[in-house]
Amino acid sequence: MKKIPHTFTIVFFLILFAALLTWIVPGGEFVREVIEVPDVEGNVSSREVVKGDSFHYVEKSPQTWQVFSSLFSGFCDKADIIIFILMVGGAFWILNNSHSIDIGVMAFLRRVQRLNRYKLFQKFGVDNIIITLIMIMFSLFGAVFGMSEETIAFVVVFVPLAISMGYDSIVGLCMCYVAAHVGFAGAMLNPFTIGIAQGIAGLPLFSGLEYRFLCWVVLTIIGIVFVLLYAKRVKRHPEKSPVYKLDNYWRERTAQQTMDNVEYRTPRIAWILYFLLGIVLLWCAVRYPLTTIAIGKGSASICLLPVFAGLYLVTGFIALRKSVHFFILDLLIFTILYLIVGVLGYNWYVMEISALFLAMGLLSGIADGQGADDIAKLFLAGCKDILSAALVVGLASGIIFVLRDGKVIDTILYGLTRSLAKAGEETSMGAMYAFQTMLNIIMPSGSAKAALTMPIMTQFADLTGISRQAVVLAFQFGDGFTNMLTPTSGVLIGCLGMAKIPYGIWLKWVWKFILFLIFIGFLLILPTLYIVFPGF
Repeated sequence: MKKIPHTFTIVFFLILFAALLTWIVPGGEFVREVIEVPDVEGNVSSREVVKGDSFHYVEKSPQTWQVFSSLFSGFCDKADIIIFILMVGGAFWILNNSHSIDIGVMAFLRRVQRLNRYKLFQKFGVDNIIITLIMIMFSLFGAVFGMSEETIAFVVVFVPLAISMGYDSIVGLCMCYVAAHVGFAGAMLNPFTIGIAQGIAGLPLFSGLEYRFLCWVVLTIIGIVFVLLYAKRVKRHPEKSPVYKLDNYWRERTAQQTMDNVEYRTPRIAWILYFLLGIVLLWCAVRYPLTTIAIGKGSASICLLPVFAGLYLVTGFIALRKSVHFFILDLLIFTILYLIVGVLGYNWYVMEISALFLAMGLLSGIADGQGADDIAKLFLAGCKDILSAALVVGLASGIIFVLRDGKVIDTILYGLTRSLAKAGEETSMGAMYAFQTMLNIIMPSGSAKAALTMPIMTQFADLTGISRQAVVLAFQFGDGFTNMLTPTSGVLIGCLGMAKIPYGIWLKWVWKFILFLIFIGFLLILPTLYIVFPGF
């Protein structure tokens, strides 16, 4: 079997290739201007965009020693993601030391196995139903509020679950990461792609929702079917999984803990922590009795924090009566609930989410009876375990800096878009879609890409008679699918690091699926040229 290069090796050679392009491609730049665009709440904000007819050639800046300095720039640029990965890795290492997730997974699997007694579950398969429901949930998260970075924290939950169900780490990664990014690509209300792109294109925010909802349904079904078929093959022949040997890490972890040798215990400190945390949550509920959840252009004020505080007091008490392990799982569940509310209601991003998971890890260690020094050592062990994934994120970001500092990104953009001017509608639409797809490989940031390309693409749309809404759809699909294979995506590299899956193996496994999604995306764009959908 041909050896697949290490992820660091692959990314570094891509940096060298980017540097080579700066010697071959002429230097060029667009003039940027600041425009006012409405945000998702109807407020006006400033955004820097490209002026469509402002491209001009400049003296090129070939990159040499900057290949190495780009690594520093990449680490600085992705510092938030790198720190997020380290904090989440450390927090979950503390939590995992209590074996609470292992015990919870075993308890969950024993319960769901009882459902096989019913004919309905026998017909569809309990495992298939579990995978489907989890993927639908994460796909919705991606489609509604653009879940992306948040999936990194869920990998260490769903990979052990998939292993315990008889699958592999790829299935576990697909349940959260792939599902969320399929939803991200078929977004209905994603403020980070749809909101920004439509604002720059001069379209009503989240217009065309009806057809995008249909696209989301189609893409989600395809993603679920693909994962279920793969999962079926893995369960039938586990040794044929491309990560079979690598998954020994996860199999050994899940094998260490069974329901038969669990020592059910509840330290006194766990009860003290339960009451103190309850007081904090009640204080938050009093201070923030109503939370305004914004989804698309709609919003609703709901008393979520008081409800969560009440639920915690009830479920936490029941969990502690059984064992501290279930109380720690209760902390994990409420961490996820507060994460969702924080993102939807309070505009949380990686800083707030990192702090939330760090608090969860510390509270888990305290509840488990660990001392302060033991918790600190466990946190450092978790950071050490996930350090390689964090480093790859910064390394991959260096690719973009080489291209940007070499002044070739704008030249590539100009050369590709100029070729669209004389094409017909179908060819122009396909070329725009292909361009957005390829550009996403080197520039995975949806908001930055929207600011760079939408002012130009909308001009071509007006010239060729293509709907601006269709151009936004092409941007949306082009931005979404290749996020799942580009090495410049910090989220992908972070999730692969959490799952212990080398990038080369992942690329070899996922590329056919991504090509199929790209093809389906093109088929979904074509009807917009012939049928007038609402908002188009």
